[in-house]
Amino acid sequence: METGTTGETSRPEWVGLPGGLLTLRRLLLVWWMGLFTLVTALVLGLVVGPMWAAVGGFWLLVLAWGWWLLGRNWLSWRYAERADDLLITRGVMWHAETVVPYGRMQLVEVTSGPLERRFKLASLQLHTAAAATDAKIPGLAPEEAERLRDRLTELGEARSAGL
Repeated sequence: METGTTGETSRPEWVGLPGGLLTLRRLLLVWWMGLFTLVTALVLGLVVGPMWAAVGGFWLLVLAWGWWLLGRNWLSWRYAERADDLLITRGVMWHAETVVPYGRMQLVEVTSGPLERRFKLASLQLHTAAAATDAKIPGLAPEEAERLRDRLTELGEARSAGL
């Protein structure tokens, strides 16, 4: 059985997330900010006066800011498969990089909620012995999530067999 990193002298090959997650999150943002704009404008317009209905436009500013922020956040999500571990990086302002050794994984599961299924997305959840080191890759194509689950499970079994 091979141990240690072999054949890796170059940088990891990072893989970004497909665009479906960004589309889903932006649609939810538009839905909620549109609802907030409508309710705020309607309530203030009826209770305080028609001029106050313009305050509902505040939510449109939040929509523009959130649209940009979601795009940056989506670009920050990446993962890379290496010989001994899986790297996951995310975050714009608070950048985080998680390293999950294959031999430490205890459970790899693919989940997909109703909205994710509607947009043909799935999430890969990695569980390790330490609860603080669990990792998740959201917004994968279901086929890619299943391929990663099978590959990580296979590598995890091979790496933990030597313990």
